[in-house]
Amino acid sequence: MNGSGDDLSPAEADRLERLRSARSLSALVPMTGAETEHDAYLAARREWRGLMERAVPAAAPSDDHLPGDAVVVDGRRFVVHGITHADTDAERRYLREHVSGFLGAGETVFCEQGIRSMYFSDMPDACAMDDYRWALQECRKLDVDSHLDGGDPPDFDGLLENLTGVAATFREATFSLLHSGADIYGREFAMALGDVATDFLTSHEDLARAREFEAFVRSKRAAEDPSTLGELQRYYATVFLPQPVEREWLRRHDPELEVVSHGRSERMADYAAFHADDAETVHLVTGAAHQPGIVHYLERHRDGHRCAADLELVE
Repeated sequence: MNGSGDDLSPAEADRLERLRSARSLSALVPMTGAETEHDAYLAARREWRGLMERAVPAAAPSDDHLPGDAVVVDGRRFVVHGITHADTDAERRYLREHVSGFLGAGETVFCEQGIRSMYFSDMPDACAMDDYRWALQECRKLDVDSHLDGGDPPDFDGLLENLTGVAATFREATFSLLHSGADIYGREFAMALGDVATDFLTSHEDLARAREFEAFVRSKRAAEDPSTLGELQRYYATVFLPQPVEREWLRRHDPELEVVSHGRSERMADYAAFHADDAETVHLVTGAAHQPGIVHYLERHRDGHRCAADLELVE
């Protein structure tokens, strides 16, 4: 059910705000009545999704605009656009058309580092942020058994491959098989099987990044039909608990993945705030799963909890 915000009763709206106020796993324990922080996280995730599905308005098709979330910081409007970065021709055409319009209007465009090389390598004014280089540097500082390949120069793609591993490859293959069978067995049956596969194949780390069958299906659809990107963005807006809680959960299970995911979201928000020029509007084009985190950290800038001085440049 896609909500409008009016679908919640006053008690449910109050409950959602209580969950939204959580800033740690420990805060979820008394809220949920669970015995452990682990169980509290899982219980809160389920309840949060049910409430957010009814609170967040349905996404409209977006042929004529690139959907995103706007945050105003010191009078400047930052708009975060989550995409699939699946390297499809459809998404490439869609993004280049809209980004060209942004640049033509004198607006600033920043891209997640890998997205720029994928879609905008010949558009010098679509600038890359240094989130990959920063993540590699930060991962190497961690006192953990590292997934890094030790390559020089740094190989971020190699890092991601090592972080995801064989289990993720198997999960992707399984999800692809189930998705392809939807035309034969029907969408509802495929989604039911996908939910079962998600339960068996999704680790604690995957859960924190919403690496589940529904995300896979929505990403596939948006990659083929970018006018549905708003639906993908809405999915991530409804599935993640408040970012500090999600970040703590992932940090406990895999500190390097926490840097690569939440850390990079924070980094991209800081980078945009630091490098913003005189343009009244700044666009950030990033993976859809990063969108809620980047919005959260831009809101931290807006509310005076972060500042440009928090950004340390990578040398």
